Amino acid sequence: MRRRRLYHLRMIPYSILDLAPVCEGSDAAQAFRNSLDLARHAEKLGYTRFWLAEHHNMPGIASAATAVLIGHVAGGTQRIRVGAGGVMLPNHSPLQVAEQFGTLASLYPGRIDLGLGRAPGTDQATARALRRYFEGADEFPRDVQELLHYFEPAQPGQPVRAVPGAGLDVPVWILGSSLFGAQLAAALGLPYAFASHFAPDAMDQALQVYRRQFRPSKHRERPHAMLGLNVIAAETDAEAKRLFTTAQQAFVNLRRGRPGLIPPPIDDIESYWQPHEKVGVEQALACSVVGGPETVERSIAAFIERHQPDELMLVANIYDHRLRLRSFEIAAQALRGP
Repeated sequence: MRRRRLYHLRMIPYSILDLAPVCEGSDAAQAFRNSLDLARHAEKLGYTRFWLAEHHNMPGIASAATAVLIGHVAGGTQRIRVGAGGVMLPNHSPLQVAEQFGTLASLYPGRIDLGLGRAPGTDQATARALRRYFEGADEFPRDVQELLHYFEPAQPGQPVRAVPGAGLDVPVWILGSSLFGAQLAAALGLPYAFASHFAPDAMDQALQVYRRQFRPSKHRERPHAMLGLNVIAAETDAEAKRLFTTAQQAFVNLRRGRPGLIPPPIDDIESYWQPHEKVGVEQALACSVVGGPETVERSIAAFIERHQPDELMLVANIYDHRLRLRSFEIAAQALRGP
């Protein structure tokens, strides 16, 4: 069984989702330096992609200007693909996104990914402050198709074109945590990334829908599904469990309506949350691997065997940057096999 698990681990691509976390006692400038350092570390370790996610009005997340930060990371690395995981399309016009990512793809050809989400990535007040109003779920498919159109070669007489953008190869992914995104990705023949690292409830059903309904397209002949997975790795299981309390605290704070900077780990998480908060956090973070090297290898293998993703997107909300680097190193060692 161990040999079979390692075979699966060696064969599956693995990537990183980063939110440019701002830790207590630090600031956004340091978060950006850490993100670039992590991307360079990931490149050396064999990670396929390094994605950044758009969030707004979140003190502990510095990746609001996602395209700008992607350019910073891509300019400081050589081979790893860099992209958005994702851009929240309701906050932007499709033309603007096409121009931004056309620019990035022109600067860093063959290395830029564009993941699209339909949530605003923030609260209602901030969504209004962004000055683009999302009227409903029906708008998102039309916006995605308009965006895809801007990446097509420009036609004679075309009144609006993305410059740069037209005719460039920018892989577009649909992101989601429900059946909606799975159905859209399948209908358009696009790759699909499911946010199982914080909203795993519909994961298995969404994967089934996506794979069953997938229509081959010029973008992809076969379905390609990526799953998010929290991986908190350390030298021992006990150390990893303590590091995991950072993510647990952050979720509790968010549920309490008090999002803040990324907190340091604590020794007793049970004294921090109420019973109902514990249940909610455990449900949200159910797709998590926490432990030392052997536990991580075994648990990742079990996750892959059970859900059969085509790719993994790893997340590690760890307070200490040095220990975060080490966590992704342990995870890469497990995924590469012996």
